Amino acid sequence: MRRYLRVVVLCLACGFCSLLYAFSQLAVSLEEGAGGVGGKPQAAAASWLGGDGRGAGRWVGSAGPAAHHGRRDRYGVKMQPIERVHLAVVACGERLEETVTMLKSALIFSIKPLQFHIFAEDQLHDSFKGILDSWSFLQTFNYSLYPITFPSENAAEWKKLFKPCASQRLFLPLILKEVDSLLYVDTDILFLRPVDDIWSLLKKFNSTQIAAMAPEHEEPRIGWYNRFARHPYYGKTGVNSGVMLMNMTRMRRKYFKNDMTTVRLRWGDILMPLLKKYKLNITWGDQDLLNIIFFHNPESLFVFPCQWNYRPDHCIYGSNCQEAEEEGIFILHGNRGVYHDDKQPAFRAIYEALRNCSFEDDNIHSLLKPLELELQKTVHTYCGKIYKIFIKQLTKSIQDRYDRPPKERVNGEEKSGHTMSANVGAQCVSVGTVISLLNVTSSVLKQLPYCILICNKSRLNND
Repeated sequence: MRRYLRVVVLCLACGFCSLLYAFSQLAVSLEEGAGGVGGKPQAAAASWLGGDGRGAGRWVGSAGPAAHHGRRDRYGVKMQPIERVHLAVVACGERLEETVTMLKSALIFSIKPLQFHIFAEDQLHDSFKGILDSWSFLQTFNYSLYPITFPSENAAEWKKLFKPCASQRLFLPLILKEVDSLLYVDTDILFLRPVDDIWSLLKKFNSTQIAAMAPEHEEPRIGWYNRFARHPYYGKTGVNSGVMLMNMTRMRRKYFKNDMTTVRLRWGDILMPLLKKYKLNITWGDQDLLNIIFFHNPESLFVFPCQWNYRPDHCIYGSNCQEAEEEGIFILHGNRGVYHDDKQPAFRAIYEALRNCSFEDDNIHSLLKPLELELQKTVHTYCGKIYKIFIKQLTKSIQDRYDRPPKERVNGEEKSGHTMSANVGAQCVSVGTVISLLNVTSSVLKQLPYCILICNKSRLNND
């Protein structure tokens, strides 16, 4: 009888220890998914940066996607990497507040973790660090800070093109060599729906498309490029580069047709010759160069609707963005400085509402009613007359994000299940860890019949 009890206790102890190990592995996975402040900085790197091209950065929030890349657990099951949305912005001069408000709007509605790539003048770095570190409790983003860097032999020429630092975006595929895809936005952008939704447009690219932008104008009669441009431009009215979605792996690999040589040139080789040829003919700097490139390579551009890059031009002379009228504005672009003057008060009202709100659920909920009251005061302007399109998608985003149980959204659609939570600070459990847990539990259960058999034999021998 004693031998029987010993075998039973031994079997139970082995099973208990196995389960403890499995749950410890699950806890490790949760910690890696949630993460904490600190980690490995990502430095800016390109062949022309040299010794002075040092990138400053600090990870904040959950571990980066590289943390699980190619990693397998002890059972040989490949662990799922955490997919991140990579968002880049270039900030110079007095653009700190605008940039911070843009980043806040991205975080309020984001579902997947975000990786911010912030290119800024050195004097702005400490301010960015202080603000972003104070948001580390969200645990939904990482950030890296980079200096403003141009090819050393032509740095002065690139810096003075259009606006200070504006042409930095042209070199992002060469600097962020380890990043596959990237969403670049200007500092005066506000997200009124999850960043995940525009990121999902990458899946709609065909095999030849490398980037996506919106048309510069919907109405040719008020278009700039078709009336004034002295250089080639894409399509009927050109494209606006304030919101630019890029598959940078394809951009780095592609050889581009051009009107400077019969030989196709890669991205890093085409920029300077293009500037030299057209610098006396371009007005909008890097945006004009992008228009020239995609004029000669139209098959490489995916054009998304105007609601993804809604500007004063879409309503200043009367509404001309049909998609926004039907579904609301998805991304607001306050160019022409409209967030900071009284020329377009509808744009300014949205900006101030998001600038002043905090990340608390109640605060975000409460911004809608006062915002609508402010917008109703703008009906004396053409944009104000259609103020409801400014809050149509914003209202839906807040309801989807804060009024419903946590659900996963895939390509803008909702899907129930224990997947990535829409809640700020949500944690992800690796599929590999769950499988490991099941494997360990299964192995314990498989051993139980043998334990019972041994116990029975032991009891028979005693008898």
